[in-house]
Amino acid sequence: MIAFSYLYKGLCGMAHAHRANAMAGHLGAALVAGYFFGEDHGDLDPVVNRAIENELDRVLRGEESIWYNASKAGITISELFARLPEEPPREEDISAIASALSANIGKTRQSGHNVIFASLALRALGDHPEYATPAMIDGIRKLIEGFDGAPPGRGYYGKERGWIMGDKVPLPDDDEDFPPYASEAEMAQVVMDEVIRSASMHRQGFGGLFHIINHATALIELSRSGHAGLARRGLPAHRHHVRLWRTLPDLTEELGVLEKASHDPRTPEYWTPARTASTQWSAWLTHRVKTLYGFFNLAESVTDAAKRKAAEERFLYLMA
Repeated sequence: MIAFSYLYKGLCGMAHAHRANAMAGHLGAALVAGYFFGEDHGDLDPVVNRAIENELDRVLRGEESIWYNASKAGITISELFARLPEEPPREEDISAIASALSANIGKTRQSGHNVIFASLALRALGDHPEYATPAMIDGIRKLIEGFDGAPPGRGYYGKERGWIMGDKVPLPDDDEDFPPYASEAEMAQVVMDEVIRSASMHRQGFGGLFHIINHATALIELSRSGHAGLARRGLPAHRHHVRLWRTLPDLTEELGVLEKASHDPRTPEYWTPARTASTQWSAWLTHRVKTLYGFFNLAESVTDAAKRKAAEERFLYLMA
């Protein structure tokens, strides 16, 4: 198991993140996801658990600064993860986080981070309502509100076209080859197929497959946490996210051939020696942990064992 203390530290990081910027929620969310990965996989080798805890400690030390600039944010990394005031919990107010999400879940917002952060918080506070204090709920609510009006993200279309914001990317009004999702289970199938088909393609933008996966997991977890109606409202935004991802060109010739990890990240062999940096992905410290949680959570929704195995093999491109 991953030490329980990381869950509370992660929630505090999410509750304070709005004081910096909405994307600073990455740091606390990574700790929460790391804890839940350990909880969901209670049979992991202790070597794997300790390796993940080492990664979470690196997050706590502020080693991934892309999301967080202390000099500009006006809040130090230690303040970001500081304990909240001691207050009686108000479990009945947890729904305020879902209410905040309801205002922005209908469109793709920053590659699904609004849904990813809210879903992790709602699962954590639902499982552990003793942490649902007014300060905790208010801080996380403000974090989710920070995505109101946010764009879908941006994609890189090669040297000539460069980076383009998602709301400037032309998409056909209808896509007969990609009908709307009928259910969350269908969304999970689409994502697994997308991992199998495109994990080896060197694309940049819209959060990559990391966020296609985590956005889908977040919607499924929302439903499991008692917010099925809210999750269904988010299905069109995830489909839009995938459509944007599919517009990105394979830039292998420009950016290089992607490498693939040799071992399953649930095994000690993957972590020995310690993997502290990616050969090809940026912001990997927080994204690897969150996507370990997201991918294997999502895979549970896929009943086809052969498809699940194929997706796990292709997932190794994200783990290198």
